[in-house]
Amino acid sequence: MTKKLYLPLLLAVVAVLTSCSNKMGELSSDYFTVTPQVLEAVGGKVPATINGKFPEKYFKKNAVVEVTPVLKWNGGEAKAQSAVFQGEKVEGNDQTISYRMGGNYTMKAVFDYVPEMAKSELYLQFKAKVGNKEIEIPAVKVADGVIATSELIGETVGSANASLGDDAFQRIIKDKYDANIMFLIQQANVRASELKTAKAFDEEVKTINAAENKKISNIEISAYASPDGGYDLNQGLAEKRQDNTAKVINKNLKKSKVEANVDTKYTAEDWEGFQELVSKSNIQDKELILRVLSMYSEPEQREQEIKNISSVYKTLADEILPQLRRSRLTLNYEIIGKSDEEIAALADSDAKQLNIEELLYAATLTKDAAKKEALYTKATQIYPNDFRAYNNLGKLAYEAGNYDKAEGFFKKAASVKDAPEANMNLGLIALEKGDKAAAESYLAKAAGAKEVNEALGNLYVAQGQYDRAVNAFGDTKTNSAALAQILAKDYNKAKNTLAGVEKPDAYTDYLMAVLGARTNNASMVTSSLKAAVAKDATLAKKAASDLEFSKYFTDATFASIVK
Repeated sequence: MTKKLYLPLLLAVVAVLTSCSNKMGELSSDYFTVTPQVLEAVGGKVPATINGKFPEKYFKKNAVVEVTPVLKWNGGEAKAQSAVFQGEKVEGNDQTISYRMGGNYTMKAVFDYVPEMAKSELYLQFKAKVGNKEIEIPAVKVADGVIATSELIGETVGSANASLGDDAFQRIIKDKYDANIMFLIQQANVRASELKTAKAFDEEVKTINAAENKKISNIEISAYASPDGGYDLNQGLAEKRQDNTAKVINKNLKKSKVEANVDTKYTAEDWEGFQELVSKSNIQDKELILRVLSMYSEPEQREQEIKNISSVYKTLADEILPQLRRSRLTLNYEIIGKSDEEIAALADSDAKQLNIEELLYAATLTKDAAKKEALYTKATQIYPNDFRAYNNLGKLAYEAGNYDKAEGFFKKAASVKDAPEANMNLGLIALEKGDKAAAESYLAKAAGAKEVNEALGNLYVAQGQYDRAVNAFGDTKTNSAALAQILAKDYNKAKNTLAGVEKPDAYTDYLMAVLGARTNNASMVTSSLKAAVAKDATLAKKAASDLEFSKYFTDATFASIVK
């Protein structure tokens, strides 16, 4: 009877022991740490570093365990790259875990961010085999939620300064008219043929003096002698040419009844003009002559060394030197444009009388967005081949938050001219849409646009390059600049930036509330959040699940604001 009972009992014990040997029990969350402790979106991704441990006498020698990080939220989940571990008796290339000692491991997990992740939990799921038998290891929760402050860039980019296609209007434009009176070698008298040049110059003076929109500044007479012959001789010659030319010009001014200042000067030996003419010529040994000029500074030595180049000196004497025996006449004058009042009146009554620069300038004379839009629209009709009016219409739409309309105008502007301003603005539109690759492509073509550094700052925030973004923004006072500073943990600068935003909106206040939470300023949190919700009620729901405010979730004042 005893023998009959012993064999079944022995088999049962063996079965129990065998069953126990195949089990790998539940792992406590104490065996895992996650960095950061609260997950955070960076550049559209949610990265996490998981440090785990298999305890002593846990990992069976013939076991294989696949570990998968899974971020779960209501209605969805995302899985990161799995890692596989093996026991000491398993042949393979995965990390081996000792049965007796256990083992530590590190996993990198990256998830594509979606807004629902704000209320989420990070789990580690296990798929295990001991031998050929699949066994169950319960999933372990290792972290809560995702801070998504960086994703506010999609909202704050709307506060960025779009690039304006500037007008080139100048009320006063400086201009000049030049003429030359030529002299024979070693002569200073103004010949009859050159008096004709002086008379033509005087006619130009009279024309400009009579014009209503022009004003003479002065007349300059610069007399020269060529750098051949002795210095004293050339100095006297140049001075006489100056005086004789001034007599002719002053006589003509008196006869024409034109009052103008006549300023005179002379240059004894025009080596500068000589060098310029030689460098532009095709004469033989040009480089040798220029080298002599660079090697020697004394006039006599220069002249002698050049004369030593006998092969070209005759060419210099025939073609270059005669051009230096002259008096240069320069009439300096100003072209005076229309007044602001005249431009504004014509813009309303007959815009076709304005050139493109004046019409674009007219739009800067008003702060009324509707009037600006009307003026830019007229500019597109009268000057359809200028990109700036289309671009500026896009800027108005962008500032009004009408991004689809803005994009249409920016694309039209770019089709007229692939200008830096239009590309920069299309980059902002791409960022607003969350298309970082397109934004980067557009901004690569935006060099030269005044606001390009600010636009790049927005791109760097979207890419998770916070320090680089802070540098790009510089002293810019916008929501995006403050966001970059918060993410880079430069809280003092962020506070100053938010206080300096020209047109603060709901997100200015929301960022101030985030700043308050990060600096443990409860009153800043509640007052700023209250102001944000008053401007945009949807921010109450956002704040209610925003882990930036997790310490305040049980606060009565906070709860009353976000309810």
